[in-house]
Amino acid sequence: MEHYDWNEGWLFTPRFDPALVRPECGLELEPVRIPHTVRVLPYNYCNENEYQCLCGYRREFFAPREWAGRTVLLTFGAVAHDATVFCNGRRLFHHACGYTAFTVDLTSALHLGQNNVVAVRCDSREDLNIPPFGGQIDHLTYGGIYRAVSLDIKEPAYLRDVFIEAKAEGDFRIYTSTVGETVGCTLQAEIRSPSGSRAAYSGELSLPITGVLNGVHPWSIEHPTLYTLTVQLIRPGSAGLPDRVLDEKTIRFGFRTVQFVAGGLYLNGQRVELRGLNRHQSYAYQGYAMPDSIQRLDAQILKKDLGCNAVRTSHSPQSPAFLDACDELGLLVFTEMPGWRYIGDESWKAQALQNCREMVCQCRNHPSIFLWGARVNGSADDEAFYKRTNEAIHRLDPTRPTAGARNHRKSQLLEDVYAYNDYSYRGRGSACEARAAVTSDPRKGYLISEFGGQQLPTKPFDDETHRLVQALRYAAGINDSIAQQGVAGSFGWCMADYNTHREFGSGDRICYHGVMDMFRNPKLSAAVYASQKTPRSPSDIVLEVSSGMALGDLPGGVPTACWVFTNAESVRLYRGNDYIAEFTPDRHGRFAAMTHPPIEINDFVGSLLEKYEGMDQASAQMTAAILNEMRRDAMELSPLSKARMLSLRLSWNEVARMYYKYIGVLGTPCAAYRFEAVWHGRAVRTVVREPVQSVRLECTVHNPILTDGPTWDCAAVSLRAIDQNGSLLPYCGEAVQLSVDGPLKIIGPSVVPLRGGMAGTYLATTGEAGRAVLHCRMEGALDTDAVVTIRCREA
Repeated sequence: MEHYDWNEGWLFTPRFDPALVRPECGLELEPVRIPHTVRVLPYNYCNENEYQCLCGYRREFFAPREWAGRTVLLTFGAVAHDATVFCNGRRLFHHACGYTAFTVDLTSALHLGQNNVVAVRCDSREDLNIPPFGGQIDHLTYGGIYRAVSLDIKEPAYLRDVFIEAKAEGDFRIYTSTVGETVGCTLQAEIRSPSGSRAAYSGELSLPITGVLNGVHPWSIEHPTLYTLTVQLIRPGSAGLPDRVLDEKTIRFGFRTVQFVAGGLYLNGQRVELRGLNRHQSYAYQGYAMPDSIQRLDAQILKKDLGCNAVRTSHSPQSPAFLDACDELGLLVFTEMPGWRYIGDESWKAQALQNCREMVCQCRNHPSIFLWGARVNGSADDEAFYKRTNEAIHRLDPTRPTAGARNHRKSQLLEDVYAYNDYSYRGRGSACEARAAVTSDPRKGYLISEFGGQQLPTKPFDDETHRLVQALRYAAGINDSIAQQGVAGSFGWCMADYNTHREFGSGDRICYHGVMDMFRNPKLSAAVYASQKTPRSPSDIVLEVSSGMALGDLPGGVPTACWVFTNAESVRLYRGNDYIAEFTPDRHGRFAAMTHPPIEINDFVGSLLEKYEGMDQASAQMTAAILNEMRRDAMELSPLSKARMLSLRLSWNEVARMYYKYIGVLGTPCAAYRFEAVWHGRAVRTVVREPVQSVRLECTVHNPILTDGPTWDCAAVSLRAIDQNGSLLPYCGEAVQLSVDGPLKIIGPSVVPLRGGMAGTYLATTGEAGRAVLHCRMEGALDTDAVVTIRCREA
């Protein structure tokens, strides 16, 4: 058994020519490294026609004579979207799904002891009669060999697949499938625990290996314990010869039990309230073609930064590296078959059914996956078709339920769970529809598969009010899905902004639906999710203030709402050095069902009138209420406040004077405000809002140690303009000039504008080890550098 990473040495042409498959092609080709995208696109105003092409890849290699009598298998992690593979001019394999892996047997076409040629005809055009194509799609589909490629040299008989069903109590069943002549062969299985203890089992090829492992630690969100299973295919020895291991497969798995009932999702018998986001697997410039470290980073952001416990992989199976990270982090995954609203002809449906089979077989050992999507997202009912998809999935994996995201009520429910894309909220009333009015079978499970995003697209550079409205809408969606009995939880739309077709999104072909921008910089609404984390230390405390406290940001210069998104116990507010008030979450208000409701800051006066106006406590409190009401209602006074003014014998001029002094209007001195997050009785995090005195450029490399191999690696970089207190400057749109010293190259432009005070870039390895420095320069701020270390993995 030999394994080789095959991500180097490829040549690419954007226009496929049949000469590409011949031993001597004579074409002008571009050297590329895998993962590869057929076209790097601009951030704004991209043209999807540029990646829709019939292109080709080619790789030459030497096949040693030692491979004689063995099987040579070439595996592609994903090729978008229709791939035909040739070896030495012979057509060997065709695969028509851009989101699943496939393996090509090269054995019969090889010339041993000679140079050989593998070529791939790659079709990324969107008029293909395969999912997800056929209708208009609200995301770009890109093209290329965008996941890793590998070559395996095996015996003529080998293991094709291994699947383990492992319950929380320790019961397990191991299923295997083989290729080749395996008469007389046996199986040996070993389960290794995280502590290193091992348990061995043996079995026959025709039967599953069954057993019970005592004292297991179940996989859960809080404790994602992973075990390792190694299965060997063994040919018994004869004539005194020892047994021979023909093949071996090693997988990670978890012991856990998933149940979805009318009351919600139960993991290992414990109810889980799903709080998740939808994720597209695309990135700025590169589309789908990003290495494993960037895929894993998204899982970390979802779990650690955003506090999610679940993710929906919209709208296709996603990177194995992403799923591996979800397994390790305890992030539940709802993954679904490729497609978007459209259902095609019988040929299209046959391919969709094959996609379901591949999705399940390739992903079913991941304990993080708790739900299969057996319907095309947002599609109409099709009883015959969806009976087949559900039957195929349940046959291949009886341990997990099925669902399918719908856009309409009372849809035919062939799945185990009714998943509903709920875009009913308009800012008033309940943020989600009544479960009973939507599902066609109240005895089955129910969840909200999408909400939010498209109802109020929000750019990072939108005004303060707009950004706040989006955040509060996300909060309402989370809250109301929790509050409604029988709703298992919700998946907001969506994690990050993404490029789209001209029929969708903004005029620049970006869907600004995310709680983050395309570089994974957080918008205000990201704090809604992040603040739901349960803090275990001061570093876990989230404190995000919705307002910049600059009167000129708001219509008429009149301040209105100010909200704080936090998981602290309370928030203290200071005006200058004067203490105003301490605010706690309203456990009986609009967001009472949330673990950590957002806090409305509704008192900006506190006891200042006692201190500076000489008022008694009762009069000061009544007057402060008048001033805070004027702030909230744009200087308007209610009848109650007018009555209070009369009782206090306050003239309008006197009230206005105090308003100008303690609240402020355009032209009055700007106050400095300090917000403190209180946890376990002490202030652990502070946000200061005051006039900007200096501008700094902050550069953060999220993964500063890279490894070149088995593919190229990539650093994700965030750029932010901040003031002297570290607060984001959302209206800073300066250009940042980027340059690199060392073995890295910039993906995309070397000059990037700040959008909403934020930007980003990606830095790709070049095959060399060493130390690299990213230099960032912006007018009006000091230059800043970031260091990246690159290691090379030996082949």
